[in-house]
Parts: sequence; C-alpha cells; structure tokens
Amino acid sequence: MYFKLTEEQELIRDNMREFARTYVDPVAVEIDENSRYPEEVIKKLAEGGWMGMPFPTEYGGAGVDYLTYAIAVEELSRSCAATGFTMSVHTGLACGPIFNFGTEEQKKKFLTPMAKGEHLGAFALTEPGAGTDVGAATSTAVLDGDEYVLNGVKTFTSNGPVANTYVTFAWTDKNDKRNGMTAFIVPRETPGLSVGEEFKKMGIRASQTSEIIFKDCRVPKENVLGKVGDGLKIAMNSFDHGRIGIAAQAVGIAQAALDESISYSKQRVQFGKPISRNQAIQWMIADMHTDITAGRFLYYYAAYLKDQGLPFTKEAAMAKVFCAEMCSKHASKAVQIHGGYGYCKGQKVERLMRDAKITEIYEGTSEAQRMVIAGNLLR
Repeated sequence: MYFKLTEEQELIRDNMREFARTYVDPVAVEIDENSRYPEEVIKKLAEGGWMGMPFPTEYGGAGVDYLTYAIAVEELSRSCAATGFTMSVHTGLACGPIFNFGTEEQKKKFLTPMAKGEHLGAFALTEPGAGTDVGAATSTAVLDGDEYVLNGVKTFTSNGPVANTYVTFAWTDKNDKRNGMTAFIVPRETPGLSVGEEFKKMGIRASQTSEIIFKDCRVPKENVLGKVGDGLKIAMNSFDHGRIGIAAQAVGIAQAALDESISYSKQRVQFGKPISRNQAIQWMIADMHTDITAGRFLYYYAAYLKDQGLPFTKEAAMAKVFCAEMCSKHASKAVQIHGGYGYCKGQKVERLMRDAKITEIYEGTSEAQRMVIAGNLLR
C-alpha cells in the first residue's frame, strides 16, 4: 500500500493552505466573534474553483477526486472550521445528492451554478422532533396537479439563512416508513419557503444555521430528486459522503491545535526552560501527532474507497467517529498546554476547543456512527 499523495494532490493541498493563510486567517477571529457569514471568503473560494471540486467540469466543477476535495477541507478547517464546514455542507450534502441522484436537467439547472459557487446549497433534513431518528419527521409533500405542496419545519439547517438552493425531505406516503419519504430541490425564491429562527452556537459561529419553514410551498414535480420514495436512501447516501468531509474538518482542527501547542510550548518559559522540555508536555504533543496521523489515514481510506466505487459506509463512519472524538480530546489538551492563556478569548486554541465539539454531533452523533459500524459488522 502506497501512502504518498500524488503531485496534484500535494499541489492542491499547498494551494489551499496558502489561500487560507491569505484570506481566512485575517478574518477568522472577527467572524467568530460576530457570528458573521464570511461572504467575501466564500466568494474567493468560488473564484478559485474550490466550491465544486469533486464534480465534473461539464457541471462547473474542478473534476478532482473526493480525496483531493477532503484534503482541501482539512486545510481550510485548519484556519477556520466554520468556513471549512460551510464548504463541506455545500459540496457533500447539497451538491452531492443532486449529482448522484439528479436528472441531467437538474444537474444543468441546479448543480452547475452551485458547483461554480454562484449559488450556495443547504441540506434540510433534521426537524425539532427528528434528529438521529429520521423516521420521526413530520414534514409532508402532497401532490396537487403538477406540483407538490410542502409543509413542515426543518431545524439546524447549516447554510440555511444564506443558501440559494435547498435539498429537503418530506413524506409523500406517511404510512410507508421505508419508501414513503421523498427528496426535493427547492430554490430559495419559492413562495412558501422562509427562514425561521437563526441559532447562536458555541462553536463554528461563522457557519450560519437556522430553521427552514415550508408553508404551502409549491414545488414542481420536476424538482423531485431521484424517484418518489427514494428520500431515505438519498439522505443516508448523502451522510456517507458528508461524514468524510467532517472527518477531514476534525483533522484540520486538531492539526491547528497541535501547531499552536508546539509553537507556544517552545516560547513559554517556566522554571528557567521552555515547557516543551517537560516530559508531560512532550507526551501530550506526541499523542496529538499520533492520533492526528491515524485519523488522517482513516479519512483518506474512506475517500479512496469512494473514489474506487467501492462500499465506504462503514469506513466513513469509522473516520467520522474517530476523528471527531480525537479532535475534541486534543483541542482540550491544547488549551491545557496553554494554561490560563488558553482559556481566554483571543487565543486560537480557545476557538478550536469550541469548534471541535460539534464534530461529534452533526451529520450523525458519535453514538450513531457506532450504530452504523456495528450494523455493518453484525448483519
């Protein structure tokens, strides 16, 4: 097994690192403090061709493999997890299902402006009473002539307040829990679609999250994504792809925590010597690097399987749960290494610790990932 990246992958990784240093690092503190959507950064990402990386050039994408895209998410998240997540949701959860299940007409109409970064995508599945238990959703879609009438409330919709295109889900047959849910593509300007409560979060504060309300929202039949009744299948497939992006995001946060810890420990002097010379600090740094490397190879492998057209559901779940829990653990260790300074606003590790926790929750909690892994092993 050969672990070296290709020259193209290394070039794209380095280019994203330089992009992040130039455009993301200077605003990362401010957009976190003000919970501000970094519109100017997203525009720059679009101009650079980063918003549709794994999709063919005929649909406005960059035509790279999924591993290369995931590496870019890691590097972007290393500077700002919220910005990395905005790109990840747009690419993996909004563009992805349209590319994987959409008609040719849907790809040209919706995917192309999204892959070009002209439109931002969102994924509206979760409801107030339906998180991990997707089947508890109550949103409905009733066929009326050539249109479906959508009614329901979605919550925790990432990119919700700023998206142009929503991939959403509703029951077309409430009596069929397996094949009764259908996916829809809903443009922002559709009458009956509105943005509800916008959430103020502990971390990834520059990522915009809100309720999305559908009230007698009329969606043409041609906006059904996949077949009627394929909604649950499409949602689960989309999560498989999205979890690779979250694993990459978590590795990026953890790598930033390690970078900050190494730098600070060399500069901080106590008892007449840098704290980096203390074995306790050395062991924390060694453990951080070891776990980050292991997590990186886990998401590399999941992305590799996806690129080879092989099953990757279990591997994506493994990468997601390991990288997320590793990220939270070592972001906390980074604060410990920084001592009292690490607990104060203005230190990057304080932001990293807040950003890290959500990786264990969204796109399937750590507990849900273990359910997926065990389900694949015990079936």
